[in-house]
Amino acid sequence: MDIGLAGEAVIVTGASAGIGLATAHGFAAEGCALHLVARNAERLAAAADGIRAQHGVTVATHPTDMADGAAVVRMIDGCADAAVLVNNAGAAPSGSIETIDEAAWRAAWDVKVFGTINATRAMLRHMYARKRGVVVNVMGGGVLSRYDYACGTSGNAALQAFTAAVGSRSTDHGVRVVGVNPTSTRTERIFELARARARDRLGDEERWQETLANLPFGRLCEPEEVANMIVFAASARASYLSGTSINLDGGAPHR
Repeated sequence: MDIGLAGEAVIVTGASAGIGLATAHGFAAEGCALHLVARNAERLAAAADGIRAQHGVTVATHPTDMADGAAVVRMIDGCADAAVLVNNAGAAPSGSIETIDEAAWRAAWDVKVFGTINATRAMLRHMYARKRGVVVNVMGGGVLSRYDYACGTSGNAALQAFTAAVGSRSTDHGVRVVGVNPTSTRTERIFELARARARDRLGDEERWQETLANLPFGRLCEPEEVANMIVFAASARASYLSGTSINLDGGAPHR
C-alpha cells in the first residue's frame, strides 16, 4: 500500500532510542529523508548510521536540547522543508506530588511539554506558509492519571489538550496536528519506571515485574507498533485526522 510519504522529509525528536528510533526506521522504510533530533550526539550518530545502512535514505542529525527554546527554533528553521514533525522527546520522573519537587517537575516539562509546544509553534510557521504538513505529538499512558506518576500524566494531559486545540484550527491552513498515546512500551524508560514503582510500592525494585502484570495480550507494546501508528497518522491515508489523539493502549484502562 502506498501511503504517500516517499520522498518527504521528516523530523523526529527523541530519535536516538526507543519509540523515536523505531519511528525513524518506520519513516525510512517508506523512503523518507530524516532529521534526527536528540541531546546525545554520539547516540544520535549511531542511530543515523544504522538507518542509512538499513534503508539507504538521507539522514541528518541535530543534537539539540529540547528544553532550550531558542535552540529548538534554530533546529526547526534548519529543517523548514520537513513535511512531518514528530514530537517525541522527553520523559518524566516517577513519583507523587510529594516526592517530585518543583525543580524536577519543571525540568521534565521544559523538555516534554514546552519542547513540544515550541517545536510545533516554530514548525507551523513554515507549514502554514506552504499550506501543508503534519505534526504528530507522542504522549504516553493513554488517558490514565496515576498518583505515582503525577508529573508525567499531567504533562500528557496538557499535550493532549494542546493537540486538540491546535489541531482543531490548523486545518484552516491545510495542516494536521494529531496525537498518539502509547501504553507501556518495551523501552529502557518503561523498565526504569517499573523499578521505581516496585521500590515505592513494594519496597524492592527487583520486584519490578510485578508492576507490569495484567498487560493486554500478556505483553508490553513494542516500539515498532507505536511507530506504525505514528507513520500512519502522518500519512495521506489519515488525511482527515486532526485535533485528536489515538490511544494505543490495547484496552488497558478498562481491564
